[in-house]
Amino acid sequence: MLLRKLGYKSEFKREFSLLETISFSMAILAASCGVTTGYSYPLLSGGHFAMVWAWPIACIFVMCVAASMAELASSMPTSAGLYYFSAKMASKERSALASWITGWSNITGQVTLICSIGFSCTELITTAIAMGTDGAVVLGSGATFGILMAIHLTQAILCSAGTRILARMTVATMVLIMTTTIGAIISLLVCAGNQRASSMDAWTKFENNTGWSNNVWAFILAFTSPMWSLTGYDSAAHIAEETAGAARAAPIAIMVGVAGTEILGWLYYIAASYATSSVPDILQTKLALPLGQVFLNVLGKKGAMTLWCSIAVLQESAFAKKITFKYLTSGQYLCGCSQAVDASRVIFAFSRDNALPGSRWWKRINHTTQTPVNAVWFAMLLSAICGILVFSTAAFNSLASASVIGLYISYVTPIYCRVTWGKDKLKPGPFNLGWWSFPFPIGWIGIVWVAFMVVMLLFPYTQTANVQTMNYSVVIVMAVFIFAGGSWIFSARHWFTGPIPNIDVQSDSSSFSEKPDNTEQNSLGI
Repeated sequence: MLLRKLGYKSEFKREFSLLETISFSMAILAASCGVTTGYSYPLLSGGHFAMVWAWPIACIFVMCVAASMAELASSMPTSAGLYYFSAKMASKERSALASWITGWSNITGQVTLICSIGFSCTELITTAIAMGTDGAVVLGSGATFGILMAIHLTQAILCSAGTRILARMTVATMVLIMTTTIGAIISLLVCAGNQRASSMDAWTKFENNTGWSNNVWAFILAFTSPMWSLTGYDSAAHIAEETAGAARAAPIAIMVGVAGTEILGWLYYIAASYATSSVPDILQTKLALPLGQVFLNVLGKKGAMTLWCSIAVLQESAFAKKITFKYLTSGQYLCGCSQAVDASRVIFAFSRDNALPGSRWWKRINHTTQTPVNAVWFAMLLSAICGILVFSTAAFNSLASASVIGLYISYVTPIYCRVTWGKDKLKPGPFNLGWWSFPFPIGWIGIVWVAFMVVMLLFPYTQTANVQTMNYSVVIVMAVFIFAGGSWIFSARHWFTGPIPNIDVQSDSSSFSEKPDNTEQNSLGI
């Protein structure tokens, strides 16, 4: 098997088909969930103009990162994923350090992404309660934290299931997310009626409500929404050892997942822009999620609450009021489940190479489920600790920024190694970029974009920040950086060598095309 050529024995059942792998990727990306919870960013950072244009601009650069990652995943389909890519693409002297940086950055992003998704799911629930009680019941930070912990506990139980159950669950999640996204788009456009903004306003009206005096900078801050929504597509690489024909399925899932989410997300934002009749009025809402106020304005209380309680029943002019707002919550919950599975596979793989404290526990495979159950619970525990940030009014901004910073640093580190030291190292798999990689600098475009975004995401969302509104992502990122950096300087550099083969290998094989014959290729179904 190809996995043996990469240095690892097979420890999982390969029960993810191509459809299920694509579903897994799209379940984490979750267009309906990302836009519903991230709507406040462009609302503040430029109003209508930012809603319509921030998303597609960011999508162009994100696709450069995704395509470069897909090429690597096709060549080296292993659950070790990104940090394995870094180790194999970097120079011999820098291989271990590149792998260390990538692994710790990815785990930081994975864990904070679980928490940010869980927190946004909590906000969907609290918004529903406020809508249903006409604002009479507005839950405080304590209750919000309790809901978040309950979500984490139930997700941990679900994600401890076997691979077959998880694979089937992802397909249902993808269908659910696509249905709710399309339903929300149609309902916002059709039911807005006289409240619909004019096309001129919907596409061009700019309103800066961030507190930053520079309008260009204010608009740039709107990129937070697409950057947070378009995270987690590395998940297809991390379940490669559970996927049939992973060298083909993983890159297809990455590309289809990202492209599909980009298209659906943009249409959703266009619909939201048309349905937002007055940006200042929406900003005055007391609901946790401003888009909830848009639904109330467009559909009325009964229709908006129906969106929370039932799935779409498309019947002539009444269909929009049958779209499910409940399923936006369910979709977000299941999106969090998919993300927890992804994070657990990263922790398992990094622990398999003894790179985490307590690795001997986190790399264990449960004999009943054939999955790393210990890693699932460890990921959820770390995420729950991050959940303490809910007591800050800038909790979501801090968690979203930290997850994007951690994940995208881990995304571009192997790409940087690929375009510098690894130009001649990569033996392309079934999916490769060809001239798009060299001489066309698609990898460099992604790297420069991410470097810029990392700096932007460290800033608070308003110019006059205080203890409550401060962007605490810098605290999370720096805490991990200090721990991982200190561990490397004082200890790991003496013993960590990168991915450790757990079987005897005959060669220093590092990519798809280093295989003895076609029979082995066919055994993977690729």
